[in-house]
Amino acid sequence: MSLLVFGTTGQLAVALRKLAHGGQFLDRAAADLTNPAVCAAVIRAARPSAVINAAAYTAVDRAEADEAFATVINAEAPGAMARACAELGVPFLHVSTDYVFNGSGQSPWRPDDPISPINAYGRSKATGEAAVRAAGGAHAILRTSWVFSALGSNFVTTMLRLSESRDSLKVVDDQVGGPTPALAIAETLLQMAAEMTAGQGGGTYHYAGAPATSWECFAREIFAIAGRPVDVIGIPTSDYPTPAKRPLNSRLNCGSLERDFGITHPDWRPALEDIVKELS
Repeated sequence: MSLLVFGTTGQLAVALRKLAHGGQFLDRAAADLTNPAVCAAVIRAARPSAVINAAAYTAVDRAEADEAFATVINAEAPGAMARACAELGVPFLHVSTDYVFNGSGQSPWRPDDPISPINAYGRSKATGEAAVRAAGGAHAILRTSWVFSALGSNFVTTMLRLSESRDSLKVVDDQVGGPTPALAIAETLLQMAAEMTAGQGGGTYHYAGAPATSWECFAREIFAIAGRPVDVIGIPTSDYPTPAKRPLNSRLNCGSLERDFGITHPDWRPALEDIVKELS
């Protein structure tokens, strides 16, 4: 499989580079997502057998003041990529987010549930999903949540960093979701790309870690594995205001992914243990 991947330095792109031997990875110099036409031209020139978009604007709070820019990267660029893939007749795989939902209720969101994002980042990703579908080609949109790895700034690395100078931390306890290892997402995307290249259909799917947990409980697990005596104090979202609203319910129903591709959602705890030990 001749694979073309947009992204090189993010959590997911780095995980893909560990696994996708021989894939072509495009950094910003090769394909700037602020210029969707260039992204499409790169695909047409490379003529790959599959394309994965592992690049995105992920600064959730900053997007509130910069929604137009976030929309170029998260919607216009993926739309241009998907149209180029449709012209070539190759599958396009795009990563989206639980933030396209409004976070109401307690039931896991299904891929065909109505979306209603409550912040600018979620709106930009929802617009991107629509653009990918409108391109009319073979595609897979993979919504995921709470991505973590040993790389960069994510909840795990942030908690460990803060615990170096604090003996107690206040952590939100009423947002519930599925922490998802970046490496597991990469494995899933590569399997989906291979099967779609061989003729398997696509669509919109969910992939998130299990069991569902709160940020507070996730933090407790991090510190327990790391052996750090940090007192975690649960607080409601209302006590931790941020520029962008966060969904309270980020549970994702991953049943259709297992049905179509045989991929089950991962237990995040073994991966967390490996990553915490690596960072410690």
